[in-house]
Amino acid sequence: MSDITQMKMEQIAQMWNARGKGLITHMALEIEEVSTEGVRVRMPFKPDFCVDAEQSLLHGGILTALLDGVFGLANFVAIEGVSTMATLDLRVDYLRPARSRADVIVQAHCFRKTRHIAFNSGSVWFAGHEDAEIARGTASFALTRGETSLFDAMTKGKTS
Repeated sequence: MSDITQMKMEQIAQMWNARGKGLITHMALEIEEVSTEGVRVRMPFKPDFCVDAEQSLLHGGILTALLDGVFGLANFVAIEGVSTMATLDLRVDYLRPARSRADVIVQAHCFRKTRHIAFNSGSVWFAGHEDAEIARGTASFALTRGETSLFDAMTKGKTS
C-alpha cells in the first residue's frame, strides 16, 4: 500500500469524523486504528438501531451502512491522489443474528487498487467477541483522480 505518515493518517481520521453527515453522524463512530494496512472502527451500542422490543437485534441496514462508510475510510488512507470515490458494488454476508447490546467493531482494508477502482474487504463483530463475526463484506469503489486530491481540498478548507 502507499507510504503514508502517521500525522497524515491522524489528519484523515479527524477529517473523516468531522465530515460525517446523517446516519454516519448518528452512529457516533470512533476510529480505533488507522494504518495503510487497514482501519478499525467502533460503533457504540444504540438501541435506536435495533428492530426488536428487547432492543438487542441490530438492523442489517445499519451494518451495511457501517461497512460502506468504513470501506471509504480504508480507501482514503490507502490511496493517494483521489478526488472522489463512489461505491460501485457492496456485498454483505450476514453470518449470524446481530443480537447483543455490545459495541460493534468493524475492521476493513483496501486489498487491491487500480487507477480507477478500489477493492475492499471487511468484518464486523461485537466488542469482546472477535471470534464470532456477525457479518463480512466486500466492495468496489470508482475512483476519480484530479489535480487536487480530496485530502488536499479538505486540508485547504475546500469541501467540494
